[in-house]
Amino acid sequence: QAQLVESGGGLVQAGGSLRLSCAASGYIFSRSGMGWFRQAPGKEREFVAAISRSVGRTYYTDSVKGRFTISRDNVKNTVYLQMNSLKPEDTAVYYCAADPEDFSWGPIDKSVYDYWGQGTQVTVSS
Repeated sequence: QAQLVESGGGLVQAGGSLRLSCAASGYIFSRSGMGWFRQAPGKEREFVAAISRSVGRTYYTDSVKGRFTISRDNVKNTVYLQMNSLKPEDTAVYYCAADPEDFSWGPIDKSVYDYWGQGTQVTVSS
C-alpha cells in the first residue's frame, strides 16, 4: 500500500496555477518533515520546497521563491504545493517525500527522505 500519494498535476499554460497534494499515512506524516522534488527528462531529481513538522518552517529553491507555496494540514495528513506563475521550465514529474527525522540533516538532500510518492506530471506549455 502506497504511503505517499500525490495528486493535482496536469497541463497548464504559462502563467497559470496548479495545486499539488500529497496524502500520507498518519504514522509517517505525524513525525516527518515533508518535501517536494521534481525531475525533468534527462535531469537529476531536484529539491523544490519543504516544510518541517515541528514549527512549520518552510524552505524553497531559489527558482520558485515568490511563486510556489508549501503548506501542510496536520489533521488531513496532507502537504500541498501551490504553484503560481508557472513557467515552461517548471515542467517535470513532481514527487512528494517524507523525512521522519524532520530535517535533522537539512531538507535539500534527497538522501534524507525515507518515503517517496509515485510522482505526478506537471506540464507547462508556452
